[in-house]
Amino acid sequence: MKITVIMPCLNEAGIVEQSLSRVQGLRARGHEVILVDGGSSDQTIELARPLVDRIITTPRGRAVQMNAGASVADGDVLLFLHADTRLPAAADLLLTTALANTGRRWGRFDVRLSGSRPALRVVGFFMNWRSRLTGIATGDQAMFMTRKLFDAAGGFPDIPLMEDITLSRTLKRHSAPALIHTKVITSSRRWEQRGVLRTILMMWRLRLAYFFGASPQQLARLYQRP
Repeated sequence: MKITVIMPCLNEAGIVEQSLSRVQGLRARGHEVILVDGGSSDQTIELARPLVDRIITTPRGRAVQMNAGASVADGDVLLFLHADTRLPAAADLLLTTALANTGRRWGRFDVRLSGSRPALRVVGFFMNWRSRLTGIATGDQAMFMTRKLFDAAGGFPDIPLMEDITLSRTLKRHSAPALIHTKVITSSRRWEQRGVLRTILMMWRLRLAYFFGASPQQLARLYQRP
């Protein structure tokens, strides 16, 4: 079962080499890595080129970028990986075993935030608990799915925010998710820059607003507000 790792990027020159160095073991085992650049003005593409199988450029937008990567992928399974998220060493074995053993067609990993503050451990615990309870995954959890299911679901909706949650809802109609308890480690920079409590409140505000019908465009403006 060949896996294609799809990494959307925008101006990630500061971390892209380190991020991609961590998936070289997957490439060595025959899997594929595609970087999808959304119009970087720094050296992201130049730094990434030796570390990926393919680079494509698209207009800016995470959903647009991930869909474009999927359209050229050779893998049987698509794994969508943020540049600031680190997979466990045996991610390919964990993923393929989870799909094979459960008969499910998509899933995600548990997540741990990278910072050392105790509050971040609590945040990670509740992110994973909420995901197990609802069957909804987020991009920070390294979502994966079979290529056939991705196509059947129509890919990520072209919206500026909540594309991962919206796709999760669609995927659930086809299959329950496979939940891998081994953790990916995702950057806590957003939480630390904005403040843990403030970020928690903001994310719950966005989710509730989305549940009650707010448009992703409105939510994106709230999310991007300083």
